[in-house]
Amino acid sequence: MRSLNRLKWLHAFEAAARHGSFTGAAQELGVTPAAIGQLVRSLEDWVGHPLLNRSRSGKERLTLVEEAQDALADITQGLDKLEMGLNKLRGRRARSVVVITASQVLVMNWLMERLNRFSETHENIDLRLNVTEKIMDVYHGEADVGIRCGQGDWQGVHKTWLMDEEAVLVCSPRLVPPEKISCGAWLATQKLIHDDTPHPGADFPTWEDVFTAVNAPAAKESGLHINSTSAVILSALSGRGVAIVRKALVKQLIETGQLIQLHANQRWPLKWSYYIVTSPTASERREVKVFHDWLIQEVMDEGQ
Repeated sequence: MRSLNRLKWLHAFEAAARHGSFTGAAQELGVTPAAIGQLVRSLEDWVGHPLLNRSRSGKERLTLVEEAQDALADITQGLDKLEMGLNKLRGRRARSVVVITASQVLVMNWLMERLNRFSETHENIDLRLNVTEKIMDVYHGEADVGIRCGQGDWQGVHKTWLMDEEAVLVCSPRLVPPEKISCGAWLATQKLIHDDTPHPGADFPTWEDVFTAVNAPAAKESGLHINSTSAVILSALSGRGVAIVRKALVKQLIETGQLIQLHANQRWPLKWSYYIVTSPTASERREVKVFHDWLIQEVMDEGQ
């Protein structure tokens, strides 16, 4: 006899193991970290031993115990198969619907405005937004189009380069006097916001890299550590300190004066770029092609 409760446990466990934190899993699944923790503990009680090692510090606060490593691959594959089955049940009618997926921070700070512009000029195409960072949702057909930032080494999907990315220094205009915007000595006295979100392979600059580039005194060890890029940007907006962030995510905030870019003459190009990704099936649909080509032209027109 199957237990639906166990599916909830497995869903929470798989997300927590993948993100390395209950917080990351909670953001993906739309619940609280406490709820994720309780579901994982229920699974651990059922199997009779811990599945995750808990740590109070570090970028990945949760790591798999050895006994769970082999099982995780099977669990992930099983959950993906369930998604595929559900999508086959739902099917896709002959409506001009494009389901788009992107991370929360990209939706909030870059994509939403562009989706609104597309809808204004393409009234016959209905856009639906699925906020997630999982590439598998495109591969298995849960979404038609994904906007992803990374090295572009995803398997099983079509990908089109959209734009490159770089890191920038930002803070609230309330924090920095105009004459100190490019002052390394001033920067050395500020509270530093550390984005602990993993950026594998991106060559994301550290504060030590930044201080060396701008000829500032030795970097502070202390500061505010946050494992959410959205929260990093919000902290900078509220004047909590200076942050290193991806430029595309704050470009509009800089242009509207809500954030100030410090040391704008310095460049920290990343080894990540933005890509449009589609499944082989979705890429053949007319409405998907329309959105795909429109977004590329939109970015080109902006001169990015």
